[in-house]
Amino acid sequence: MLLRTILAATTAVTALLVPAAAAQAAAAPQRTAAATTAAAAADPADLPLAAAGANPVAAAGANPVVVVGGLIGVSIAYEPIAARLRADGYRVSIYQLPNLGFGDIRESARALSSYLDQVRAATGAAKVDLVTHSEGGLVSRWYIRFLGGADKVDRYISLGSPQRGTYVANIINFLGLGSCVGIVACQQMSAGSSFLAELNAGDDTPGAVRWTTVRTWQDELVVPINNATLVDGATNVLVQGWCPLRVVGHLGLVLDGTTYSIVRQALAGAAIRPNCFAL
Repeated sequence: MLLRTILAATTAVTALLVPAAAAQAAAAPQRTAAATTAAAAADPADLPLAAAGANPVAAAGANPVVVVGGLIGVSIAYEPIAARLRADGYRVSIYQLPNLGFGDIRESARALSSYLDQVRAATGAAKVDLVTHSEGGLVSRWYIRFLGGADKVDRYISLGSPQRGTYVANIINFLGLGSCVGIVACQQMSAGSSFLAELNAGDDTPGAVRWTTVRTWQDELVVPINNATLVDGATNVLVQGWCPLRVVGHLGLVLDGTTYSIVRQALAGAAIRPNCFAL
């Protein structure tokens, strides 16, 4: 009973601290009325256009970018990376997972499918680019593989997504708290789950989508960290493989300047050469 109480309290604190930390990290000048977050319930017709003075190279003919959040990932937590993308000239919206990602990942993928159709209709774009964090990477992959997304997504970038599960989820069961305390998404992200077996069977990078994964040695939630990689033709980037002294945690992947330099290059189709000194 005590452990259950501690876990519940930890979850509640995380839900409060994540948006607060992200909000503090976002630069104040980047927060304008035009840069309001477009969450799952938002109208894609209100997607912000590139700000004046934005990078015209990025803006010219670029796909809309949708940032797909993770478990307990309230939309404001992703405003820092969305603001960076807007400054580079991209049309950006943020997709907050239904019920904060606690439910069935397959259902979250169906909801994402509907949202992305609205984004494409509102912008007139044939395809979108996805920048995903944590569970959002799995939701997006299910959409691409099983819900027709392979023809609607150009670039897929995952930040700390447990593509082959994480043993952190298994530890909850080991501690006697039951199977992920009844959280369906946690059960599905457990290493060895039937959900992951289905998702990863055969080609794990289907279609003409250009796949990039980013991982960090300091990821507290994806264990082992190589479970954040894809196999068939993906570009897998380890932050410390380029920048050994860079310290980036799981949540830090959406705040870190070096990580963003990787995202920026991947979206532009450029060679991956992270900026180790980026703020």
